[in-house]
Amino acid sequence: MVSRVIPVQPFDLVIFGATGDLARRKILPGLYRRMLAGQMPTEARIIGAARSKLTAKAFREMVEEALETFIGKERLDAGTVKTFLAALHYVAVDAGGEGGWKELGAILGQDPRPVRGFYLSVGPSLFGPIAARLHHSGIATETSRIVVEKPLGHDLGSAQALNAQLAESFDESQIYRIDHYLGKETVQNLMAVRFANALFEPLWNARFIDHVQITVAENIGVGGRGGYYDKSGAMRDMVQNHLMQLLCLTAMEPPAQFEADRVRDEKLKVIRSLEPVTPEDTVRGQYRAGNGEPSYAEHAENPDSTTESYVALKVNIANWRWQGTPFYLRTGKRLRARLSEIAVVFKEPPHSIFPKLPAHQTNALIIRLQPDEGITLRMTIKEPGPGGMRLADVPLDMSFAEALGPSAESMPDAYERLIMDVMRGDQTLFMRGDEVEAAWEWTDRILAEWSESRDKPKPYDAGGSGPENALELMHRDGRRWREIEA
Repeated sequence: MVSRVIPVQPFDLVIFGATGDLARRKILPGLYRRMLAGQMPTEARIIGAARSKLTAKAFREMVEEALETFIGKERLDAGTVKTFLAALHYVAVDAGGEGGWKELGAILGQDPRPVRGFYLSVGPSLFGPIAARLHHSGIATETSRIVVEKPLGHDLGSAQALNAQLAESFDESQIYRIDHYLGKETVQNLMAVRFANALFEPLWNARFIDHVQITVAENIGVGGRGGYYDKSGAMRDMVQNHLMQLLCLTAMEPPAQFEADRVRDEKLKVIRSLEPVTPEDTVRGQYRAGNGEPSYAEHAENPDSTTESYVALKVNIANWRWQGTPFYLRTGKRLRARLSEIAVVFKEPPHSIFPKLPAHQTNALIIRLQPDEGITLRMTIKEPGPGGMRLADVPLDMSFAEALGPSAESMPDAYERLIMDVMRGDQTLFMRGDEVEAAWEWTDRILAEWSESRDKPKPYDAGGSGPENALELMHRDGRRWREIEA
């Protein structure tokens, strides 16, 4: 299988926060890999912008070290590294003051490229001020694009305020709200499986699907992010954005065309169709100390913390396609394994012709996002050999690493794909402002009920599958969670 790499136009990309962890770990190595793949034009310029007083030479040395650390020195191509480093520039910029803006404008004014992007890899409190500076200084043009990272607000009010700030300086068509989950190959394959195959779409409804499970589990704790996480929690940090996006892509109606606003219109309809979640359909948890690691409260340095490190929800969608088919969402820290997957579990056959045989597992389509991206369809077959009709549950497994061979190794990281989409002006995999606000409106109701109830999160063992209450959430419906295993 030959991968067809489509290059983009020459561009200028300014990375605010270029000396930070995200830029060093993901953004800059991702851009190098796109240049190595032949997708990033050699005429492109990358301008690092941060408060640190660095020379361009020192910035290039920092980036080279980041490439060696996060890609591996032995995997780097010397010629491409040299070309990539030559494309780097640096300006010390004070996001809240006057310093550096004239110098940034001067660099961009020298032989400007057809496309100009601004990646705000900074705290959300700086989104508005930087956007305003770019606009009022004339650095941002009518065709410029601005990229902002989560958190996109803390609640509905702050999300609306942020959207209003960005709208003062940029049109909605210029704003790219990034969620790296949407850049994963498997997430996009979910749409291909649904809408490009006659096999699944006729079955993709409440008549044939019993329920859907969406799991994003991590085996690490909050660690040094405890202070930040204690003001956020799993609901704000994961459910409102990552899990909500996976829910929307699984449940949405087919768009009339695979075009940015058509896709986002259908996702918005799903969010607006979500029924309010009752208190008995929510579970909050907080991990205990275990396996030599501190508890969540110790990580957060707050012994009285009521912030959740685990959430499980039963969600219902009030529309014709999904009425009666629940979606179960769960996410948590310090669980048994690192795992992200969507499990579409189909109903049992209406009549079994094997009544005397032990119950077998139902058919399920498993879309794995991590650690090994791929798609599995679980089927029931007869075990080979004599001895009667013995049924077995077997997977039809399409691991990208196995199915695509060497081309799977070169699959772009989510950030690589999304940054290239920004440069080509494709907003399909980015959240629209009204979509973010609708997600917060739904989330805020749940958070308000938790605040009013004053119930503390249920403790759960580190290295387990979450609190017992989450098991009960499924058991009372006669269902069970899929095992969390690597």
